[in-house]
Amino acid sequence: MQDILFNFISKYVSLTEDEKNALLSLDLFHSLKKGTVILKEGQRSKESYFVLKGCIRVYYIIDGEEKTTAFYTELDALTPHCVINNAPSDYFISCVEDSILLISNTDMSEEINSKFPKFDSMCRMLSEELLAKQQIDFDEFKTSSPEKRYLNLLQKRPDLIQRVPQHQLASYLGIKPQSLSRLRARILEKDKG
Repeated sequence: MQDILFNFISKYVSLTEDEKNALLSLDLFHSLKKGTVILKEGQRSKESYFVLKGCIRVYYIIDGEEKTTAFYTELDALTPHCVINNAPSDYFISCVEDSILLISNTDMSEEINSKFPKFDSMCRMLSEELLAKQQIDFDEFKTSSPEKRYLNLLQKRPDLIQRVPQHQLASYLGIKPQSLSRLRARILEKDKG
């Protein structure tokens, strides 16, 4: 797992052996079972997550119904809003699959960034990339029909179709599971014709 992490980091900055060892000494790697709730609505947290293996999702419970807003898979990073604004979480985060996550907290990050300034600049670059990607994803979602959202998902993240339960996928697309089934049938018919 550490090789996956170091390969990812090398896209942004090069690390010395001391820097690698400093990271490894933090005991950041955590194996979590499918179904584990990492963060609950109303809970406070200082933890950020980086998915090395597996899939986690963000969801709200509104009127007793789960509303999935995001999935994070290999090499995706997530810092919950509650960490940034130091408030209770508005949503839940849980493991869709058995997962290996790198979990850091704000105290750890501050310590590492002060010892190794290049981590600070790497985090800033990563944050800027994530912000731009989220804005594009949000704009696409808001301006697309459910069918277009599904086709975008097939094109950009086809792995999710196989990895994620259909009711969670439907929620993520903003539709009911029955609508997702009909939509898939319609697309299959178009492809045959």
